[in-house]
Amino acid sequence: MGYWKELAVSVLNGNELSDAEALRILDCPDQELLELLQGAYIIRHHYYGNKVKLNMIINTKSGLCPENCGYCAQSSVSEAPIQKYKMMDKETILKGAEQAYNLNAGTYCIVASGRGPSEKEIDTVTSAVEEIKERYGLKVCACLGILKPKQAERLKAAGVDRYNHNLNTSVKHHNAITTSHTYDDRVNTVEIVKESGISPCSGVILGMKETKQDVVDMARSLKALDADSIPVNFLHAIDGTPLEGTDELNPRYCLKVLCLMRFINPTKEIRISGGREVNLRSLQPLGLYPANSIFVGDYLTTEGQETTADHKMLQDLGFDIEFAKEEITT
Repeated sequence: MGYWKELAVSVLNGNELSDAEALRILDCPDQELLELLQGAYIIRHHYYGNKVKLNMIINTKSGLCPENCGYCAQSSVSEAPIQKYKMMDKETILKGAEQAYNLNAGTYCIVASGRGPSEKEIDTVTSAVEEIKERYGLKVCACLGILKPKQAERLKAAGVDRYNHNLNTSVKHHNAITTSHTYDDRVNTVEIVKESGISPCSGVILGMKETKQDVVDMARSLKALDADSIPVNFLHAIDGTPLEGTDELNPRYCLKVLCLMRFINPTKEIRISGGREVNLRSLQPLGLYPANSIFVGDYLTTEGQETTADHKMLQDLGFDIEFAKEEITT
């Protein structure tokens, strides 16, 4: 048995990776990449078989954000030419849910820019979610920024299954990315979500000039946070943002990061998220050996791959889509 298979078996036996083992994954020689992917797949298959979860985003509010996140085209420091609009009405959100249902997306992600939601925005989202549940039975994830406990309780009561609030980077690297809120602000929001009984979703963005140790620290922080779903975004540097021109990633390294996330968070949903098309490129299919979830359709301010191409990719791989009806929570 090769090293990567042995490491996978060790993880399945309940052992945690040392820092040296974690860094070895990120430093894996390219000629061993297929063996590393096989090790990650052993873990993935143990918990998820060949099933893939599909998620679709609707950007219900764009731009107009006071935060200064260096990666984001919607931030106050961005000069990127994007659409800017206030919160969509309920009917528009419901139309998006219908599209998600027709695409076999088990999870519909309602996203809004801003530091955190107003009470009026919470009203719109909760009203929409109640109807989405009645019509389509979709799993609903909300991503509305920093949340107050009573807001979380309202979202839970309306039927929100999951709430996304990404850590984005490591605690050490956080101030290099944003200073308008703290790392602890993000952690606290995830804890509030957990206390309300909503499933926590929290992930990262790779390629923002972080070190490999930062990447290991991110994976460990998400394990400590006990996030049920971990979206792994790869920076798609947008002109007009502070990180404009940053190009640190290649497809092979992206695959190694996905493997690291699987080895450190073996039981969790690992989702290939923003930037997969431009960073994984022709190696996108290999990402589903460590990961078990992807986004279909477009992202917040960038376009995704055609949904028909995503479905074809899954068919070619021999993976099974977890349909919406299988995602309904009881």
